[in-house]
Amino acid sequence: MRKLEGKTVVVTGGGGGIGGATCRRFAAEGARVAVLDLSFEAALKVAGAIHENGGEALALRCDITNRAEVEAALAQTEAQLGPVDVLVNNAGWDVFRPFTKTEPAQWDKLIAINLTGALHMHHAVLPGMVERKRGRIVNIASDAARVGSSGEAVYAACKGGLVAFSKTIAREHARHGVTVNVVCPGPTDTALFADYKEGAGNPEKLLEAFQRSIPLGRIGQPDDLPGAIVFFASDDASYITGQVLSVSGGLTMAG
Repeated sequence: MRKLEGKTVVVTGGGGGIGGATCRRFAAEGARVAVLDLSFEAALKVAGAIHENGGEALALRCDITNRAEVEAALAQTEAQLGPVDVLVNNAGWDVFRPFTKTEPAQWDKLIAINLTGALHMHHAVLPGMVERKRGRIVNIASDAARVGSSGEAVYAACKGGLVAFSKTIAREHARHGVTVNVVCPGPTDTALFADYKEGAGNPEKLLEAFQRSIPLGRIGQPDDLPGAIVFFASDDASYITGQVLSVSGGLTMAG
């Protein structure tokens, strides 16, 4: 990808499956990567793998639902790696059950992590990008936001909100040289998907059903996502903003 070498990239949820794969890919492209995660141990493992391969990374514990922690993590990132050029909002959480079986406390947590946390990150990072007249933001939503997903009503609502928010921020900040795009994973073999399968009661049957419904015939892997994410962050995508791309093996084909 063009002109990612030396850029400072922040990835939330960077210690997880998709997040870790994304951090490693940015590092391979020559970027300096801040790996933010609620689990410092997970962030440290990803950063350590990057260091072993000759890259530059910083592991930080950050609860994105806490604005003070967001501000502190970004201040440390800028002090050690430089101003943020790219923000990838990847952190997420879900609870898998029919809406009427959920509780308001779960809604609050889902909204805080999947939507409000991303708002905190945008609000903290955008002023600097606007001042420098450049920046790339890639938000990781879900195909649940585009077509719905049984057992994920509030999660889908949050991700749908993130899509709408992304398009609005893309409009507001296009004149500042900041692009905002969205990547929507389909079913992907992560810890979150493992929880989803277990919640279904018959994991193997669910997995088979997904595989039959996906035109490419398999569940996505974390390494299937970074190509699209890094593309949106690169200069190859400098004339693309406000767009939503599904990476789902063809499960979702939305115009």
